[in-house]
Amino acid sequence: MEIQINEQTLETILINTQIRIIKSPTAEYIPDSNVGIESISLDDNYTRIDFVYISPKEYPNGGWVQMHGDSYIRPVGTDIKYKLIKAINIPLAPNKHFFQKSGQVLKYTLLFPALPKNIKQIDIIEKLVPGPYFNFFRVDISHGQPLLITINNNQN
Repeated sequence: MEIQINEQTLETILINTQIRIIKSPTAEYIPDSNVGIESISLDDNYTRIDFVYISPKEYPNGGWVQMHGDSYIRPVGTDIKYKLIKAINIPLAPNKHFFQKSGQVLKYTLLFPALPKNIKQIDIIEKLVPGPYFNFFRVDISHGQPLLITINNNQN
């Protein structure tokens, strides 16, 4: 089955679904050297944050990780909370992901509501209390390039 999309429909799709991607964003504070942000994708519907976690060397079996369901992001300097919609490839507490050995890599994604386009920095909060939580402060989202889609009109 072939789907026909005319130029006007395609132009509407491309204009209305621009995605801005920030690769390896900087942050004023990260929780520890075992976790990092690979990228943040911003569009009109969602804020997607892709993380990488390496199980610590101090645990021979690698330990475990989880994410709290009440996690949120907030624009720096505000009390506005954009609550977690979905966690992908990391279990929500009380469930845990157990590693088999130290040094194993886990990539996971957190999905939040879309942010206003004028936001320059965000805080990513798993839990705002003392403890080993994945909290990042003053994450810079001002430098990102739109995802460009190239359409090849060659009819070879």
